[in-house]
Amino acid sequence: MPARRDEKAADLLTLDTDILILGAGGAGLFAALHAKRTQPDLDVTIAVKGLLGKCGCTRMVQGGYNVALAPGDSIERHFMDTIEGGGWLNNQELAWLLVTQAPVRIRELENECGCFFDRNPDGTVHQKAFAGQTFDRTVHKGDLTGIEIINRLAEQIWRHDVQRLEDHRALDLIPAADGSGLAGVFMLDMRTGQPLMVRARATLLATGGGPTMYLYHTPSGDKTCDGMAMALRAGLPLRDMEMVQFHPTGLLAGPGTRMTGTVLEEGLRGSGGYLVDATGKRFMFEYDVRGERATRDIVSRAVMDRIRKGHASPNGGVWISMGHLGPENVRREFKGMVERCADCGFDLAAGRVEVVPTAHYMMGGVMFEPDCSTAMPGLYAAGEDTGGVHGANRLGGNGVANSTVFGGLAGDAMAAALRKVEKLADPDPAALDAARQRAFEPLGRRPGDLDAIRRKLYQVMWDDVGVLRTAESLSRARGSLNALAAAISSMGAGSTEPRYNLAWMDRLNLENLILTSRAICAAADARADSRGAHFREDFPEPSDVAASRYTVVRAKDEKFTVTTEPVRFTYVQPGQTLLPQAAE
Repeated sequence: MPARRDEKAADLLTLDTDILILGAGGAGLFAALHAKRTQPDLDVTIAVKGLLGKCGCTRMVQGGYNVALAPGDSIERHFMDTIEGGGWLNNQELAWLLVTQAPVRIRELENECGCFFDRNPDGTVHQKAFAGQTFDRTVHKGDLTGIEIINRLAEQIWRHDVQRLEDHRALDLIPAADGSGLAGVFMLDMRTGQPLMVRARATLLATGGGPTMYLYHTPSGDKTCDGMAMALRAGLPLRDMEMVQFHPTGLLAGPGTRMTGTVLEEGLRGSGGYLVDATGKRFMFEYDVRGERATRDIVSRAVMDRIRKGHASPNGGVWISMGHLGPENVRREFKGMVERCADCGFDLAAGRVEVVPTAHYMMGGVMFEPDCSTAMPGLYAAGEDTGGVHGANRLGGNGVANSTVFGGLAGDAMAAALRKVEKLADPDPAALDAARQRAFEPLGRRPGDLDAIRRKLYQVMWDDVGVLRTAESLSRARGSLNALAAAISSMGAGSTEPRYNLAWMDRLNLENLILTSRAICAAADARADSRGAHFREDFPEPSDVAASRYTVVRAKDEKFTVTTEPVRFTYVQPGQTLLPQAAE
């Protein structure tokens, strides 16, 4: 639908649409496709902070997609790996949906979207080994799986009648004036600096997470937890926010390069790569019987322990060694990784590469139902913006499955729900004014040192809310983060020019990162035990798994409250085994 000018605010455009999708990764694109298939006459709009098909985390996926396809594997086996890997904190209804819908979605990707995944000589889909799993079930296209998926999904979107708002950032969720739920989203056209109120009968939050508040991180700089920050400002509950996953093998390219933190994918360890410390010692079997194929949380802590004990590589990490597998084999199977390392001066195929744990994925996020609805009527969520699917630790290969599975479910659910939602809601004028004031007020005010705030945020989160945590470190972080929040709130963006004002965008990004960091810190402080990705050195043992509780964070008036709720074991109880069909 064409944009129209709001009569009450001469410079505010209003765009009306049936479905608004925030984000163009696997979740957002699949939601759009499914919504159009369910109701082709729906007006579907995708808003993305960058360019459709060229940004987001799904495009960066290297490793692959977990799915039970092969003889000897089963849905039940994938489910148990997911639950045990998640430390029994998963919402089992959501985890079951993940594993049962993954085979459906992978066939949809191949047969309907045109994805080409690697094959075995007999024509079956090749599945490689990923850590923490009892079966090699990761479907892939070399080590560039995400590019294949996003390219094919973007082609499908371009051939459908889907509106695209590129270079548009979502600023705030705006409730309806009558209190009925969500009216839409207050947005910014970054090209023109034009504010825009997009009204929608249903809105999907699929902006992705992206823990870029840490010193070492894998996502691109445009991923700044915008969706989670908007949800916090809207008063929505977020669960498991303490569960930030660190990938154990982030490239450590040394100072002065943004390549540091880039993931060297898990398939390297799954195929037999070694981790060695500065002494040349292969150390992982001292920490877990699975060695390098232990889950990401265990390997990350082991690496940090070697570093602490003085066995670090020259740049402060450890080494990954692949040469013993045969340089030609490594070059053939991990072409993208070999080339990336070569760009940084490393020979992955025949030598060794420095690595360090790097913030990779957020298991926590907005609480949502199996149909992707949330506590706010009209708002749906899917992908890394959500919490509950992965529990305390995500298995490598379950991330892109999560996005595509729940993106498709969200599209189906929104299209079906709109049969009962006939009209658009008017936005709450007070909420709209507050959102506009928050976003635009910094223009023209004296700028501060944004880079200094970013560096401080990196260090606080890495040192005090990182792989290893204590009550003392979290208390210290809380004070530091509160100070950063105060500093950013008083900081302007300099120029009054709103068009492609990068300083302004940077400030908005940091504001969202600091808010989300405070939620992570609050949840980590509340969980006085260790589980999955959350490790408390002062409480190193997990609490009673049978009495597991998950954290729920809410924000109001710059204050955070954390409550806990019991995990419902709807499919399998701790101590029980849901036997794979192949073993029955």
